[in-house]
Amino acid sequence: MTVDDTGSGADADGRVDPDAADSGDSGEDPLALRLEGLILGAERRYTPFQAARTAGVSMELATRFWRAMGFADVGQAKAFTEADVLALRRLAGLVEAGLLSEAMAVQVARSTGQTTARLAGWQMDSFLEGLTEPPEPGMSRTEVTYPIIELLLPELEEFLVYVWRRQLAASAGRVVQAGDDEEMVDRRLAVGFADLVGFTRLTRRMEEEELGELVEAFETTAADLVAARGGRLIKTLGDEVLFSADDAGVAAEIALRLIETMANDETMPELRVGMAFGTVTTRMGDVFGTTVNLASRLTSIAPRDAVLVDSDFAEELIRSGEAPASEAEAAEAAATAEKEGEEPPTYRFALQPMWQRPVRGLGVVEPWLLTRRDSSPA
Repeated sequence: MTVDDTGSGADADGRVDPDAADSGDSGEDPLALRLEGLILGAERRYTPFQAARTAGVSMELATRFWRAMGFADVGQAKAFTEADVLALRRLAGLVEAGLLSEAMAVQVARSTGQTTARLAGWQMDSFLEGLTEPPEPGMSRTEVTYPIIELLLPELEEFLVYVWRRQLAASAGRVVQAGDDEEMVDRRLAVGFADLVGFTRLTRRMEEEELGELVEAFETTAADLVAARGGRLIKTLGDEVLFSADDAGVAAEIALRLIETMANDETMPELRVGMAFGTVTTRMGDVFGTTVNLASRLTSIAPRDAVLVDSDFAEELIRSGEAPASEAEAAEAAATAEKEGEEPPTYRFALQPMWQRPVRGLGVVEPWLLTRRDSSPA
């Protein structure tokens, strides 16, 4: 949402020539305009300058919000509705009330825009591919789009709000459970990358549709496994997923389940997982820091169908009693328990130290191979 810097459509004082302002609408697809009206529930009424003025905000702030949401500049075309004006007022009102700083308000716009842009794109692709059977021979996909959106829009809107509230409640709960203010942003987490082996070679051999189906199956399986075991899927990168968990044992279970599940699917390539435990910075739903970088590096050197963890991750599993420090220690603990008539300790996981090796940008690391101690999944 920006004034046209070339001066077309507006004079030096920002006054807009209505004829020039409307020129941006020429040549647009009539169906696209009808769809926009259906989805937004309002017609275009304002140029960027008019929208900002009506909302009572500066053009600079309006432009920052608009670009943060991921939308292109539109010069001085009439492109904005009453809903756009209301959204500007609300964001600016949060800043004026002191509830958000201007920078935070822009972050809200950016995080919401990026998340919903991907969601909207995925939904349109999926619905048009899977739900649109032309009612009459010869009808194009675009001709079927309008009635499909008309039927789905109210239900999807309600569901989106429901899921968002659920996610916000879960996130708020994690914040409340954090030990202190610093832990809300910089927290100790287990972070893992799961990567499909040989994906680049697959892209050369498989048809695009087959490749898309494989990636979707991988991402769906990974997302379900991570969620079911109490982890959080941070993001998907086609042939790779990034996940986190508050507990090292939870992350270890997720990683091994991923390996086992993919190994049992003949259509899937082999998988490798790298994990690290330590302080992680969270921003806009993503995670950053040395711990994340280390997990990524461990993934790149992990054997096929195997999980590598760093020494801090291994120490956390040992500290929590999820894995013995060594098989010798486990045998000694079992013998002691038997002598004293007690139940021997049980461990879910086993750890095997690997050769130390230099890792680019992180110095020398000591990877540990993570496996199940019991052959059957817990």
